Amino acid sequence: MRVRFAPSPTGHLHVGNARTALYNWLLARGAGGAVVLRIEDTDRERSTVEAEQAILQDLRWLGLDWEEGPDVGGDFGPYRQSERLDRYAAEAQRLVQSGAAYYCFCTARQIEEERQAALAEGRPPRYSGRCRAIAPQEAAQRVADGESAVVRFLVPHERDVTFDDLVRGPVTVSTTLIGDPVLLRSDGHPAYNFAVVVDDVEMAITDVVRGEDHISNTPRQILLYEALGHAPPRFAHLSLVLGPDHSPLSKRHGATSVAEFRAKGYLPEALVNYLALIGWSPGGGDELLPPGELARRFSLGSVSHSAGVFDESKLAWVNRHYLKTADPERLARLVTPYLQDAGLVREPDEAALRWLAESMPLVSGSVDRLDQAVERLTSVFRFDAAAALARLEVRGEFASDAPREVVRALAVELEASPPLVDREAFREAARRVRARTGQKGRALLHPIRVALTGEPEGPELDLLIPAIDRGAELPAGSGLAAIVGCRARARQFAAALAS
Repeated sequence: MRVRFAPSPTGHLHVGNARTALYNWLLARGAGGAVVLRIEDTDRERSTVEAEQAILQDLRWLGLDWEEGPDVGGDFGPYRQSERLDRYAAEAQRLVQSGAAYYCFCTARQIEEERQAALAEGRPPRYSGRCRAIAPQEAAQRVADGESAVVRFLVPHERDVTFDDLVRGPVTVSTTLIGDPVLLRSDGHPAYNFAVVVDDVEMAITDVVRGEDHISNTPRQILLYEALGHAPPRFAHLSLVLGPDHSPLSKRHGATSVAEFRAKGYLPEALVNYLALIGWSPGGGDELLPPGELARRFSLGSVSHSAGVFDESKLAWVNRHYLKTADPERLARLVTPYLQDAGLVREPDEAALRWLAESMPLVSGSVDRLDQAVERLTSVFRFDAAAALARLEVRGEFASDAPREVVRALAVELEASPPLVDREAFREAARRVRARTGQKGRALLHPIRVALTGEPEGPELDLLIPAIDRGAELPAGSGLAAIVGCRARARQFAAALAS
């Protein structure tokens, strides 16, 4: 089995196209086949090297790899269409010589007039075939004399083209609905339907898995395979990926590209797992599976005919699972850029990275995405007792004597205690404050939270407080913004409360 993913480098990798790449990858990996990456860059005005590199980067980030492509080479290259123009010209000439194609000299104005006339009469607009009648010798001489021409394929009259779609079943289209398509433009660049057929033939592609918007192209391509003397590959057409309102997923729905979801802090394994589930189920009641197991279970026959809806809330649910099970050191590295953007981290050294890894339980169990980590960790880095008490909702927490007494007792206890660098040290300090004040439960822990963080809510205290004190012990050159320890926080909050 040989499959291909063939993006056009005209923009970012859309998640719908990423799902197509993923299904190709799953199919090949499950069957022990090969994946070919081909860059369809014949749109000279819109294709860019930067877009190509970004697409390759996104595919690699997702964990998708390929045996052949423009970056790794292979026996069937080149793998950029812009480097294959001589191949398209040669094959087009071969079709002209065999009588399966012809030169067309119609101007753009003539083509448009035909189109408008057909629309006015309620007919499907298609080329009339007026240049079919030109004798091959005359057409060749006109081209030799420098007259501009395109090469068109001669579509057989009144024939049904049938193919067995591996997702949708048998599909039949009459050639009465198909005009003679352009194969080669006058500038030597191929039309899409011709280029992909030549490429798929020469790259020995056995299975073409692509979006349902290509169904209308398939009959034309099958006719071209026949004219070139090759059996067509197997075809599978995937349903579209829709937004929550059941319209095609677009910018109005929010993020749509792999790069955008990456920037928001989704893990690649989460996005891959979720994309696999849009229109397909691995069965067995399972949804959260690694790529290898997804590939083992994947089958085009179980892919849904219906369009799939991209639900970011479901993606967030999947991402939460992978965040909870991810390696803390890896999460620390991934979180660092978000903390840098917030001014909380500069260039962390090894000690700072270890501290971040130890602090990841504050994040991984309670956020949907890594970009939300900043909010969870802000109270570790930033503390201002006076500013906190200036807020009415915080000041109101201390309207009675009991919470004030908890803060005073906390300040006294922490002055005499070593830093609260682990969960048990914090719990022991809380027990001593309880013994001093007689307060327990929320009446004890809530004033402690506000006094040490300046916030009435936030992460679990027995995770947060040790993170604060361990961070405060790091040297100034560790690459973190300065962290005020709990002893100083309690002292400052008690003083601000008394003023």
